[in-house]
Amino acid sequence: MSRRWRTEVVVFVILAAAAYAADDRNPLAGDAKAAKAGEYEFRINCALCHGLGAHGGGRGPDLTRAVKKHTHSDADMFQVISNGIPGTAMPANGTNGQGVGMTDEEIWQIITYIRSQEVKAPAKPLGNAVHGKDLFYGDANCSLCHMVEGKGGRLGPDLTAVGGSRTREAMIDSVRDPSRRLAWGLTEATKEFPHEYESVTAVTADGKEIKGVTLNEDSFSVQIMDSNEQIHLLKKDKLRSFQKSRQSAMPKYDADVLSDKDLEDIVAYLISVGAK
Repeated sequence: MSRRWRTEVVVFVILAAAAYAADDRNPLAGDAKAAKAGEYEFRINCALCHGLGAHGGGRGPDLTRAVKKHTHSDADMFQVISNGIPGTAMPANGTNGQGVGMTDEEIWQIITYIRSQEVKAPAKPLGNAVHGKDLFYGDANCSLCHMVEGKGGRLGPDLTAVGGSRTREAMIDSVRDPSRRLAWGLTEATKEFPHEYESVTAVTADGKEIKGVTLNEDSFSVQIMDSNEQIHLLKKDKLRSFQKSRQSAMPKYDADVLSDKDLEDIVAYLISVGAK
């Protein structure tokens, strides 16, 4: 290897490192105009999953939190938006069917917008997470249908990560009015949880009624989990009737059933788990 060739390689490495360092921070940080442009790009490319205002949607987490699960810097966020997150619903730039793929500048604009939307967590967390855990597995009966960290029921969604992806307000609303985000007409990406948590009632040929939630369904068969977590695989042409409902299997927990304070404690518990 010649000395000149080695020198050229060293110079190339130094220049590449310098270029990477330049891209390691957002060149548009704090720019109000860039944030406004980023809001427009966010609505086109990101809001379907992350919700308007970046407060979280049916698939994507709340991005207004200063602490995020997959990113710790603007550079991390740039890589996530560009390349997606394998094994999750987060697609690479330009592959989600929304928008047309963004330039580097547009990605930085979105990051600037997200940073402008971030809110600081209260100095003293709301709710008592320890008491919330006791309620979740005790008197509130949440664990009869919901699982956290591998413990609990399977009839409802696994809530292990919900505290890291949903706002406190969204979690409270899901308890107070669980059917609202299962309304007819909403596309799957805008629902709080996927379609398998819609309620169904099937009546077999011998008159047996089975109520539960759908796990899998195609044109010819349906798989239902009932309230006892028994799974039924049914052929549709053998059923007397098969009806779906956007009325959640989860009952409304009004304040006279679950007090505001107790609900705050349960939410605090879910947030403490989701932040891990």
